[in-house]
Amino acid sequence: MFGYVRPLRGELKVKEWEHYRAAYCALCAALGRRHGLWAQLSLNYDFTFLALLLLPAEEKPNLTSCRCPAKLWCGKRTCLTAHPALDLAADESIILTWWKLRDGVADGSFWKAMACRAAGLFLRGAYRRAAKAQPAFDETTRTCLAELSTLEREGCPSLDRPADAFARILRAAAPPTGDPMRDRAMGELLYHVGRWIYLVDAWDDLNEDEQSGSYNPILRRFPGQAREHREEVRLTLRHSRNLACSACALLELGCRQGIVENILYLGLPWAEDLVFQGCWSAKKRGRPR
Repeated sequence: MFGYVRPLRGELKVKEWEHYRAAYCALCAALGRRHGLWAQLSLNYDFTFLALLLLPAEEKPNLTSCRCPAKLWCGKRTCLTAHPALDLAADESIILTWWKLRDGVADGSFWKAMACRAAGLFLRGAYRRAAKAQPAFDETTRTCLAELSTLEREGCPSLDRPADAFARILRAAAPPTGDPMRDRAMGELLYHVGRWIYLVDAWDDLNEDEQSGSYNPILRRFPGQAREHREEVRLTLRHSRNLACSACALLELGCRQGIVENILYLGLPWAEDLVFQGCWSAKKRGRPR
């Protein structure tokens, strides 16, 4: 998947970093518990961020321990206690991963399509369970990615239309709670983070898409002059980040407030800077230790 939505570790307090790592491990444990070992390969930072938002506001995190499937020799690691919000984030992670794989099969090159088809074989059972548990999110994801695929085939020259199609998927990831103000703020936060992810990923793929001839909204919007319009692209990215931060200010997140604010105010600009400097690929493979 993407992995751009992560904290700036050096600016977190020690207890906040431990809390974030516990959430990352808890999401991994939820994926394994609900969908098996192969599903844990879909673990990423973006859905850890979602899990932090979905978990209830608490004064301090509820912690337990779990065994890391990647480091069985290291004993157990601290993680958050199992919670329906973690299960929801795990299911939605599988659903989005599945539909992205299907999109890769339909629109990718021969070798990419083969790789996506092979990965889909391992995730098919997990997807069916996740879709059964979260049918509304599954339908939204399918519909929005189909819309996005149509825009790509048409060569849509707009930045907003394809970014909107993807952003609506993330907005749907937080189900209604019955509190209109909280639901609206959460929806706006996730929508603009989703929009930011789509556009920053488009810039990150600029060279690859230019060489392969694949659809890229920035290349279509500014044919032959994409890099000359970097400041315009960064302006719309900053606009989405600012709106996400404004929505966050309306939410009560308890002990997770500092981590979420670190991600929005510091982590996203840091990742964006690395992408525009062409240094992101050297950083993106790291995982919380």
